[in-house]
Amino acid sequence: MEPAIRIWSDDRFELGEGARWVGGDLLMVDILRGRLLRLDPRGPGPAHELASLDVPLGAVAPVRHRDGALVAAAGTGVALLTVTGGGAAAVEWLGRPEDGAATPMRMNDGCCDPRGRFWAGSMAYDNTPGAGSLYRADPDGGVTRVLDGYTVPNGPAFAPDGSVMYLADSAQGRIDAYALDAEGMPGERTVLARVDGGSPDGMQVDAEGHLWVAVWGAGCVHRYAPDGTLDRVVDVPAAQPTSVCVVGEREPTLMITSATVGLTHPGPGDGAVFALPVDVPAAPATPFG
Repeated sequence: MEPAIRIWSDDRFELGEGARWVGGDLLMVDILRGRLLRLDPRGPGPAHELASLDVPLGAVAPVRHRDGALVAAAGTGVALLTVTGGGAAAVEWLGRPEDGAATPMRMNDGCCDPRGRFWAGSMAYDNTPGAGSLYRADPDGGVTRVLDGYTVPNGPAFAPDGSVMYLADSAQGRIDAYALDAEGMPGERTVLARVDGGSPDGMQVDAEGHLWVAVWGAGCVHRYAPDGTLDRVVDVPAAQPTSVCVVGEREPTLMITSATVGLTHPGPGDGAVFALPVDVPAAPATPFG
């Protein structure tokens, strides 16, 4: 019998996203409200708000050798956050490349590659086609636009050895793959998979090199082999799954976030965080630096 998926928290999030396993905790964000949240992956319970920003918060990753510091896709750029308590965080901007864009923009999803570089995508608030870009923040603090022409970039995610980057364009229903060189420059785009009936959203590569993808609008999660073969489909009792993260050392668990934004009549599971036991090793978030 397949293990049962269950709701992990009584909270319901407008745009819960960016699930990451950091220091034994599950970190996530509520993007449009700028909230950074922590959940205990060892047992169900409420989400604890660590900080609330006055700009959207797309995703975070830990910073190497700096306890409590996070690199974040936030507002119109990339910043270092230090949680100071009481729901506040000190913000040090590495760059805000989407300031002054022709159409109002915000940062969306992001994560670190195995070399410690933080990658994050941007998108227009009104989903202007092709307005989004992918940025790379290097450990020296530089922020570089690497790809453009995306509408709603999600991910990215990286092969365990860092040789391949996966990046979704949710608006196009497409998951792309790029070979990466040592300097972090992508080669030619190839299409790993096309998603019918939904939009590929947050992604994570597990320790076996397979790609987990939350499928917005389809109420499910896909797992793809490195060659693009659909390996597994997990049904989720929420219309809009948003991100995925395999956590836990002894009992690996797939954590899945979801959203209520845009739903006229949210169901009982919409906006919840879910947990499902899985048979693949966990993958802690790679630190920045």
